[in-house]
Formats: sequence, structure tokens, C-alpha cells
Amino acid sequence: MKNVIKINEKDNVVVALNDLNKGDVIEIDGKVITAEEPVKKGHKIAITDIQKNSNIYKYGFPIGHALEEIKKGQWVHTHNIKTNLDGIKDYEYNKQTFENPFKNENLTFKGYRREDGTVGIRNELWIVPTVGCVNGTADLIAERFKSETEFKDVHVFKHNFGCSQLGDDHNNTRTILGNIVKHPNAGGVLVLGLGCENNTMESFKESLHSYNKERVRFLIAQDVEDEISSGCELLKELYEKIQKDEREEVSISELKIGLKCGASDGFSGITANPLLGKLSDFLIAQGGTTILTEVPEMFGAETILMNRAKDEKVFAKTVNLINDFKKYFMSYNQPVYENPSPGNKAGGITTLEDKSLGCTQKSGSSEVVGVLKYGETLENKGLNLLSAPGNDLVASTALASAGCHMVLFTTGRGTPFGTFVPTVKISTNSDIYNKKKNWIDFNAGALLENQSMDQVLKEFINYLLGVANGNMANNEKNNIREISIFKNGVTL
Repeated sequence: MKNVIKINEKDNVVVALNDLNKGDVIEIDGKVITAEEPVKKGHKIAITDIQKNSNIYKYGFPIGHALEEIKKGQWVHTHNIKTNLDGIKDYEYNKQTFENPFKNENLTFKGYRREDGTVGIRNELWIVPTVGCVNGTADLIAERFKSETEFKDVHVFKHNFGCSQLGDDHNNTRTILGNIVKHPNAGGVLVLGLGCENNTMESFKESLHSYNKERVRFLIAQDVEDEISSGCELLKELYEKIQKDEREEVSISELKIGLKCGASDGFSGITANPLLGKLSDFLIAQGGTTILTEVPEMFGAETILMNRAKDEKVFAKTVNLINDFKKYFMSYNQPVYENPSPGNKAGGITTLEDKSLGCTQKSGSSEVVGVLKYGETLENKGLNLLSAPGNDLVASTALASAGCHMVLFTTGRGTPFGTFVPTVKISTNSDIYNKKKNWIDFNAGALLENQSMDQVLKEFINYLLGVANGNMANNEKNNIREISIFKNGVTL
């Protein structure tokens, strides 16, 4: 059984598939190497002597440079490697195209066709507070409604904002909440306000522009004597509407899927993220749509995405996406490479380039057809990029807000969270899958256990079609559904 894996022929390191002890034998490229020290699973080992200041290669790209001479067989990690990243860069467009290996299979799922032509994969009742002051009131309304009806699929998306905000923060809050209100996974939405907040109900309605008046209700708590009873009655009106909704056959081309990773480890870029890349290419071949975000986790791998831009215009938007986020870091006098996290490092990820090259595997090989600013919604079918940070809750909320029906979340160390759409967890290794089956939905660790990518991908596609048809992801079973809105400015 192999005890290491070499990802790319250019690499001068390999990744340990299990814990290695000093003296263990490693066979790679027809040569035998001895481990010079203990190396944990998921961590890197040099397979050739690496001179001080020379680049370390993984995925076929530099992930940093050696701080000292590294002998073959030695552990390669934060103690002897440093990032190559710095500030703003100039980029050239060197277009690369890849032939999508997948064909249109004319697959379908059963979804809810909305009056405006959009499709949802859920038919839930949502309460969206315009301000954090009514979070508790929203909970009380939901509990009253569930106690008086048989319908339990009512969810409150609480947040801390909607007042004491200015400028972009205020606009971001209103935009994200508006996108949630109009999301097709909701059969009906109650918008609940207090009455004295900055995010006034009148201005919020105006910001929605067009919306389905049969499926959205508004309530200002200060305007009524009993806001709990009033809110409950409005939910009952919406419930009467959604009881008539039925699933119908819909082309898989309607699916919009967000690509996200978190609590990553040394196997993320080897198993789960490449699986999402294959899924992305497959879905795009069916006419569907995927979105990649976490801009800081593109740093060091950004040229891969830039050179897959469909044209000069998309290339320029991608450059702005990267450099604008770097400027955001620099405006606070923070280094652009302050990543990976302690958990990432414990799992074998060393530098931001290491993390980013693994992260971008989720995008597959398709061309980039669109670049979205934070809060914007999807317009182009195919692979899109979205401006949002790496923070799990903020990024996942942004993906769902952009129009994604579900978010696919790869993880090597595990996490229970979920956003307001189904948040499917894909483990990078079998250990965390077997340990946390109440968190993890699908195990990509099988790719390390002699299962082929084609086999695992087929199983994954079938699983996701089941979720689109109504099967619950673990975050839904556990009723963990949260939102988080990006904040940058002052709080009054």
C-alpha cells in the first residue's frame, strides 16, 4: 500500500497518506527514500534536496521557498518554508482553454417552478428580520405558528445588523437580506421589522424592486398591538399559498451550486476539492452553474483562474477581484498572506499558496464566464467567481445570496454549520467521515482507498440529485441554518 502521494510530476515534495515514523521507507518515482523524522498524515516530505531560498513545488506550482537547506526525507512545513506572496501584482492575460470531458446527459430533478420562472429545491417558510432587534420576536412567531399548524419547516435567519450602519455596510445588509427574501428555495417569506431602524421597511421594499407579492408579507412590530399573533396570521396566509405548490421535473441545467471549503487539511486539494472540480465541470456540461468564492484563498493561485477567463473583460474583472481584496487587507495594515489557520496547519497545509492551490481545485477546468461583486446575483450560466472572504459563514451566505440552491463544503477537520440553503459537507478523509457522520454528508476520502474518481463522482452526482429532490443535508436535519453578513465600516 502506498504511504505517500505525489500530486504533480514537477513537485519536489510528496504528501504522507498516513503517519510516518523516522526510518520508514518511501517509494516514489522508482526511488527509495527514508523518512528522516516523524511526519503526520497529510503533511509534506521532501523527495530531493532543496537548497535554501529555493522554491518548494506542490500541485506543480511554488507554494513558498525554503528558509534553510532541506534534505530529502525531511518534513516540510512552517518551520522551514515561507510564502512568496507580497502585495499588488500586475498580470498578463494568457488564455488557456480546456475541453470539457463530460457530455450533456439530459438529467432532471424535481423542483418547484416559481411564478417568475426560477426554480427552488425547497418550499420552506422563512422569517427575515430587517434588524437584529427583532430576532427574538421572529423566533416567538415561528414557535407560535408551528404550535398551531402541522407545518414545521419554518426558519428564522437572524443577524445583528440593520441599524447603526452606514455606507457600504448598510447597503450590504439590505442587499443580502433582499436576496434572501427573493430566493426560490423559499415558498413564502415574512419580513419582520421593528419600526425605528435605519433599514426602514419602506426603503427595504424599494430595494427589492420586483418581488412576488403573493409570497412575501411585511410586518412592523411597533405598528401592531400583538406582533406575535399578527406575525403568526401572516405566516398562515403564506402557508395557504405554499400548500398548493408541487414538485415537477426540471432540467439539471437549472441547478446553481456554490463551491466552498473550510477546516481544510493536507488532503483537501487531493480528494474533496478535485471531486468538486469534476462535479463543476460535469454540471457546466449539462448547462448548469457553479460559483467559486473565498478570494483570499485564491491568492497564489489566481493566475490559474485569470487565464481561464473567457475574454479580456472577464480577465480584467478577475484581476480587480484579486487586487481589490488585497487592497482591503492593506488598508488595515494587514499582510495578504495571513492564512492558513492553525487548524489548516495542523492538517498539513503550510502557506497560503499551498492552501489556495488546493482551494482552486474546486473550480475544475471550465472557463470563467462571470465575476460577481459581493451581493450581486447570478446572470451567466457556467463557472463564476464571487467576491467574498474566506470566512465560512460569510462566504456561504454570499454564495446562497447570489442564487445558489445549495452550497458544497469540503472539509478535512469537520464543521457542523450550515447557511440558509442546504450545505453539503464533503470530507477529505475517511477518518473524519466515520467520526462525524452527523456532520459529514459525503466521503471523498474514498479516493484514497482505491476507488476511482469516476466511481466516486457518479455516487456524488446521485447524492446531490437526491438533495435537489428534497433529501435533507445534515445541517438541515440538525436544524443548523445561519447567515452572516460582511461588515467593514463603523458601528454607530
